[in-house]
Amino acid sequence: MMAITDSLPIPLTRAQVEDFLYAEAELLDSWKLDEWLQLLTDDAEYLVPSNDCPQGSHRTTLFTIADNAERIRQRVIRVMDPNCHAEFPKSRTRRFISNVRIVEQQDRELVVTANFICYRFRRHERVREYVGQYRYVLRRADLGLLIRERRVLLDAHELGSLGSVSFIL
Repeated sequence: MMAITDSLPIPLTRAQVEDFLYAEAELLDSWKLDEWLQLLTDDAEYLVPSNDCPQGSHRTTLFTIADNAERIRQRVIRVMDPNCHAEFPKSRTRRFISNVRIVEQQDRELVVTANFICYRFRRHERVREYVGQYRYVLRRADLGLLIRERRVLLDAHELGSLGSVSFIL
């Protein structure tokens, strides 16, 4: 007879989630976007809401970015193309992640939040600083964690001062 606890996944620790987020940040900062795509579920969403409605739904509210899995793949293809003037030469980014919290953990999904600062260095432009909070819905898979939703909540009051955001925040 199987015990009830045998059928439930073992809860993940904050350290395990932090390691996953740090690895993701390294892939993004290194422009290893094909590898980063492997971290996404087939139904993944990448969302950057506007400042006036950060908790809104992209189905009913204007978002800066509201990509489903296919649009994410297309975004990666575009920014990796040498003819993509918005990212040629590629921006240099450096992300700092802190205050990682597991907000909810049920069955095979976790809701995770983390504060971030992303510095963007681009030739002939001033350094841009993107500050905010990541909100993830992570799904446990056989080989580790996958990203089902990646929501980027920017703290800037005025997004225009941040310039174009052609890279993955």
